[in-house]
Amino acid sequence: MSEIVLGVGASHSTLMNTHWEETVHKDRAERFRDALGAARDELARTRPDTVVLIGSNHFRGFWLDLIPPFTLGVGECLASGESGTPKGPQPVDVPLAQHIAESLVESGRFDPAFSARLQIDHGQSHAIQYLLDGLDVEIVPLVVNVFAHPLPTLERCEELGHAIREAVLAFPGERRVAVVGSGGLSHRLPWPDWREPHGDDEEFMVGAWLDGRNNWQDYDARRREIIRAAEASLTPEFDNEFLTLLERGEAHRLTEYTTEELEKAAGNGAQELRTWLLMAAALDHAPARRLAYEPMPEWLTGMGVAVIDPAAVDAGRSTAGQSA
Repeated sequence: MSEIVLGVGASHSTLMNTHWEETVHKDRAERFRDALGAARDELARTRPDTVVLIGSNHFRGFWLDLIPPFTLGVGECLASGESGTPKGPQPVDVPLAQHIAESLVESGRFDPAFSARLQIDHGQSHAIQYLLDGLDVEIVPLVVNVFAHPLPTLERCEELGHAIREAVLAFPGERRVAVVGSGGLSHRLPWPDWREPHGDDEEFMVGAWLDGRNNWQDYDARRREIIRAAEASLTPEFDNEFLTLLERGEAHRLTEYTTEELEKAAGNGAQELRTWLLMAAALDHAPARRLAYEPMPEWLTGMGVAVIDPAAVDAGRSTAGQSA
């Protein structure tokens, strides 16, 4: 019987790779990096065969010519390699990936897109770099659209997380599976609503997102300039509230937000919390353990790491029952 052995939620930022030396809050940065290492060690301890890797798209894998809400990688997976993240082919657990895709469709509840040659960017490869470093695991990549409106609703993401859990647990054999959600927490990127860009920078960005499929590298220098010029907009209060919900096993309450309300509360980058929500639902909302939260204005993002260990939760409940 296959089982889900660990869940991990972790923020990402390519500025961690490209501007480490310029980081002002180095103590915070080191604590966040250490927490990624601790989460990586938890993954090593729980010995997954496969990691369902849920991440976002930053228009280096998908472009505005085609934006599915959810896309499963069911064959080859190529990492774009921007900003010091891993580049090239990544090992995919094809049998499990195809099983999940077929199970979702046959259930009649979801019709996810799938790709036999999926290109991912740092929305997932940052997690490969720091969380899967040195681990002998395959991945099942799932890309969630969090930046090109209209976005899948938070409620839909919650439902998909539960459906993925059911599919994994029904997979024949004895796969040990971990689930990683990569992205968030609060942050506001200098990115437009593609439907209504204002000014030269926003029109440039939309042009890059529309025309960059075969030459996305040609747009990257100015993209980085626009990112680096942005002012940070973090909401630590929101981040701590969300992480507390996660610790209580109540991350499903994020579905109380509409897309617009979430952006107003925590910025357009917080739409990436869909990946954490999917992960938590796949772990059946067992209580999480927070490893770190550090507001990093120079990386434009609230940086958090948390793990959900279902075996530890079960052990705790058993001990509590014996004491009662």
